[in-house]
Amino acid sequence: MKSYRLLLLVPLLLAGCAAAPEQPTTLRQALFGLGERAAEQLTATPPMPRPATDQVLLLARPEVDNRLGLGDERVLESLTRALLAVSDGPQVLAWREAMAEGGGGNQWRLDSRLEADGPRLQLSDRELLPYRLSLELRRAGSDAPEWRSEISGALDATAL
Repeated sequence: MKSYRLLLLVPLLLAGCAAAPEQPTTLRQALFGLGERAAEQLTATPPMPRPATDQVLLLARPEVDNRLGLGDERVLESLTRALLAVSDGPQVLAWREAMAEGGGGNQWRLDSRLEADGPRLQLSDRELLPYRLSLELRRAGSDAPEWRSEISGALDATAL
């Protein structure tokens, strides 16, 4: 009788493992949610016309706090991918210093800064890195931001 119960239990355990959600295992997955949140806030903001398909968003290289252990290239990739995934979203280009002057009325520059927002948090099964992402949207060629936002959260250090 015990072996019969064991035979019934094994498929249930395997089914439970197969149905469990995937845990973030790569940096891309760990930063994916952060990029999505930034894209959602940015495309819902009043200065950005809707639909934003005729707008050009110039992404400046983000400033990234070294304490997070992330490179600016990876954060830029996450933001770029999330913004490109927005339906009816703006065109997305990398901002270069040569683009500082002029620009059409449909060009916006996005500056971002990702900072550690406290000490690492040690949980029983993982370590979390609190962060604050600051976003500033301005017209290309202008120094004054037309929109600002901050996003706070924590990255799973085991996925980095």
